[in-house]
Amino acid sequence: MKEERMPFYAVKEFVADIFKNAGLNAAHSEIIADSLICAEARGIKSHGLVRVSTYVSRMECGATNKNANYRIEKIKGAAALLDADNGFGQVAAYYGSKLAVTLAKRYGTGVVGIKNSNHFGIASYYAMLISDNDMIGIVSTNSSPAIAPFGSYIPLLGTNPLAVSIPSKTKKPIVLDMSASVVARGKIRLAKLKNEKIPIGWALDPYGKDTDDPDLALKGSLLPIGGPKGSGLSLVIDLICGVLTGSSFTGEVKNVTDMSGPSKTGHIIMALDISCFNDVNKFKRDIDRVIKKIKSLPSVNNSEIFLPGEIENNAEEKAKSEGIILDPKVREELNKLADKYNLNKIL
Repeated sequence: MKEERMPFYAVKEFVADIFKNAGLNAAHSEIIADSLICAEARGIKSHGLVRVSTYVSRMECGATNKNANYRIEKIKGAAALLDADNGFGQVAAYYGSKLAVTLAKRYGTGVVGIKNSNHFGIASYYAMLISDNDMIGIVSTNSSPAIAPFGSYIPLLGTNPLAVSIPSKTKKPIVLDMSASVVARGKIRLAKLKNEKIPIGWALDPYGKDTDDPDLALKGSLLPIGGPKGSGLSLVIDLICGVLTGSSFTGEVKNVTDMSGPSKTGHIIMALDISCFNDVNKFKRDIDRVIKKIKSLPSVNNSEIFLPGEIENNAEEKAKSEGIILDPKVREELNKLADKYNLNKIL
């Protein structure tokens, strides 16, 4: 099978139907499908449809609670703590984002911590949900061990992504979505699935040596961005998302592929109401000015200058209008799930 474009909304509905037929309620199935198709469309395929099979398997074996009771455990002014009851990270973070916006509308800022959660996909999905409300969205999560603290080669810290989405007036939002590692571990898993080598400089093998073998990389550790800077960033995110929220931390978060039990992941979601600090229209016009200034700078080799999230924004627009490109092996996995849950296959 070759790569070909599939209708965006049809694929989204298909993915939602997989989760529904696997036993998850319709509303939660649609939230997960929307998050996954967003990642796929934006070109972040390591966190896109390749994850469907793993998420369904976790639900089937009870590692993720399909009947979770997502509830507010504590609330004090502009801050709240949400207990995800070992449910889907996507659903918990979606509710957390909505709550952060509600708090920010009242107090100017809203901060929601989430505990007892699971892998939530791309952090930028939730940051953009917030920025759609004329707010700045800031989202982070801790994750299973992947990065060795600087000076070691034993993985203890997660890739621990940070996403920030800032709205503009006439352009798409500026969206920073980065992990503390040189590359997300999901990209290495995808390389393994496709039987491809990885670039030297992404990871170390279990003995602390450079490797281009994705299997050895997954058994070893990912390299942090900027050496001690990336290691330090991963640590503080782990402390805020893990220790502060009462979730697992420093080596205790289970990998999403570990079906032995709950991940107990922690998230932090923040919303800043622009109107509390500045006139919204003025702020967004000023962001447009910043974008124009950067885009008009002379470039190296006459190549286009891209702002954070711009390539992904463009890819998402194209995917919605022209369709999603599915990797043949991912399509094969989805079709196996279609057979299992009595759905028509993706063509």
